[in-house]
Amino acid sequence: MSSTSELQNPPISEQEVALGFEHENLEGWIPPLATQEEICDAMEKAFDFRGDVTITLKAGSKIEGYVFDRRSAPTLQQSCVRVIPKDSDEKMVVPYSEIAALAFSGRDTAAGKSWEAWLRKYWEKKSAGETNIGIEAEALD
Repeated sequence: MSSTSELQNPPISEQEVALGFEHENLEGWIPPLATQEEICDAMEKAFDFRGDVTITLKAGSKIEGYVFDRRSAPTLQQSCVRVIPKDSDEKMVVPYSEIAALAFSGRDTAAGKSWEAWLRKYWEKKSAGETNIGIEAEALD
């Protein structure tokens, strides 16, 4: 019979491990924006993307920058994306209804930086006999 402490804290080999999820490689992707659903889906992906995107407005101008927020609403006129332009600290609000095109133009700085990737590198270093292996962030370039 197991003790109460074993039930509360099972050995690591028996603990449930939640796997991460695989991110789509969106670098260079230009999504179709023909329907409201496609526009909303693309803006969600732009929000999750950890690189710059280029938004072409229906008026013809372009905004290249980082999407840090988006607000979904029942209509494209009410929905908007918030962007920090590449060469500015200004925060811009762009209604979905003004967006003509979207391109994932920057490098995804989070690509390949998952917990599983870090763990794999850690065990490779440990197997090679390296010591003083710690959790330090890699340079983003």
